[in-house]
Amino acid sequence: MHDHPIGAWPIPLLAAAAYLLLLTRARGRTGARPADRGRAVSFVLGCLLLVVALLPAVASAAHHDLRGHMLQHLLIGMYAPIALVLGAPVTVLLRALPAAAARRVTGALRTPFVRVAAHPVTALVLSTGGMAALYLTPLYSLIGAHPVVHVHFLLSGLLFAWAVAGPDPAPARPGVRARLVVLGVAIAAHAVVSQLMYGGYLVHLDAPIAQLRGAGEIMYYGGDLAELLLALALVTTWRPARPRSRSVSWGYVRSKFGRGIDRDRLRPGGARALRGDAEREYRLETEGPHPVPSLRVDRPG
Repeated sequence: MHDHPIGAWPIPLLAAAAYLLLLTRARGRTGARPADRGRAVSFVLGCLLLVVALLPAVASAAHHDLRGHMLQHLLIGMYAPIALVLGAPVTVLLRALPAAAARRVTGALRTPFVRVAAHPVTALVLSTGGMAALYLTPLYSLIGAHPVVHVHFLLSGLLFAWAVAGPDPAPARPGVRARLVVLGVAIAAHAVVSQLMYGGYLVHLDAPIAQLRGAGEIMYYGGDLAELLLALALVTTWRPARPRSRSVSWGYVRSKFGRGIDRDRLRPGGARALRGDAEREYRLETEGPHPVPSLRVDRPG
């Protein structure tokens, strides 16, 4: 076993402070939005869950008792990531940054590496696969409570929550049905590992049977609750894709911008630009105003 870094608990508090500063700057640049308060509460709650998981008392219990370790695992790898992701930190960052810097961030989100890493199946392999590797192989006996385990739990949990139900933009995010299937696989995998741990089968954990059973129960029931919350988040953050705007007639264009417009005498591209302006006018008349993001990445749904 490795000693846990008991001095790490202030780090989430610094992250919460940084988020609130960014949100204040974002509200100053783009104005307040109805979701700001709820997202701020969610992100701060996630940071507080990390603080609890890293407190010396909890860290000590996790170091000496498998049940404490499992509780810490759930807080760091499942509950805190859901709350942090629902805070939409990427959206807050994009709103707070100048336009040029925000475009660089969205450009990074579109890179092939991020598109692969942010896919729900990749996130499933990293989170659930990492859990299985830790408990069903001798890996836990070798590294135990090493800080890298908790870093992996946190990062893979954040990636999974973002890929499945995050309100932040994500590249090439599949539809709701595909994400629900991935979530169902994760639920089944957690159930299998927890049942194996409870029965003491195939697990490489040097712990008394009472600790094994207690840890298995915590994983089973605590994991189910976390995944239920993630499913609820998926439903509440999902938005149906908006249909493409219908193409308006040239007569509508002339009615908006003047009957005397002669399409044949416009500069190259002029007719297309006018038609685009007319389509936006038509959309406002028929659908009402919609916020149009200046920096677009594929949205959920």
